[in-house]
Amino acid sequence: MAEITAATVMKLRKMSGQGMMDCKKALSETDGDLDAAMQILRKKGLATMEKRASRDTTEGKVLCKVTEDAKTAVMVSLCSETDFVAKNDDFVATAEKLLQCGFAAPTEQGGETLMDIEVDGKKFSELLTDLVSKTGEKTEVGDYARYTLSGTGVIGTYVHFNDKVGAMVEVEASSDEVAQAVKSVADGICMHITAMNPPALDRDSVDPAIIEKERAIAAEQVKDKPANIIDKIVDGKIGKFLKDICLTEQSFVKDDSKTVSQTLTDAAKAAGGEAKIKRFVRIEIG
Repeated sequence: MAEITAATVMKLRKMSGQGMMDCKKALSETDGDLDAAMQILRKKGLATMEKRASRDTTEGKVLCKVTEDAKTAVMVSLCSETDFVAKNDDFVATAEKLLQCGFAAPTEQGGETLMDIEVDGKKFSELLTDLVSKTGEKTEVGDYARYTLSGTGVIGTYVHFNDKVGAMVEVEASSDEVAQAVKSVADGICMHITAMNPPALDRDSVDPAIIEKERAIAAEQVKDKPANIIDKIVDGKIGKFLKDICLTEQSFVKDDSKTVSQTLTDAAKAAGGEAKIKRFVRIEIG
């Protein structure tokens, strides 16, 4: 049996990030073969993932990054079982690499699409296994979204201070000057989205089936009212329902005297142009 030197153990520890005893044990099992020992440590991570598969991952980290030209933004979430692990340096470093994967992914959404993206010569799925073998805790990719401007406009972003929820919004603008002028409003709208979690952008994006269901509920609630006013009452209830769920019609959290849409319109008008929200996404852990 080959002698397992302290230098070899330290080398494996540096390669794997594992504890000294785990590294020494893996080297002993492989007669000092570093590559084989690494495989054992990775298998340990896979075994941990399988054993803890049923655990909930309600902690973690949401990250967002915008390219220097401000034309592309990526938001991802990496989820863990505990807040303790989510603050671990290895976890944070892996989350940063997940963010890198978002810029290289073939699609603009879906966390599963990031697993086969390579970072530093490794697929992210391997990096995730390595992380689990270090922390001993279930860790998984949550959500992912990438926005790229398709025309003149701006991308707003916001991640809440707890790093567990964030949002992105794409705003179309009539000129580059207007786009820059409404950037802070776009970021504020993202803050609104994280707080209010609107299900829809506007009335046109609400599924007609949902509206019909709500209309039926409203009609049942007022069935005993005079027939000549039922339709008017139901229309009023549907109008309030849509105002509650549509981002553009909600009262803006930073100034509830205006709707989100009006706030953006006023900012664009002050800059001599127009702007409107094209799409948004909200990512939350837990």
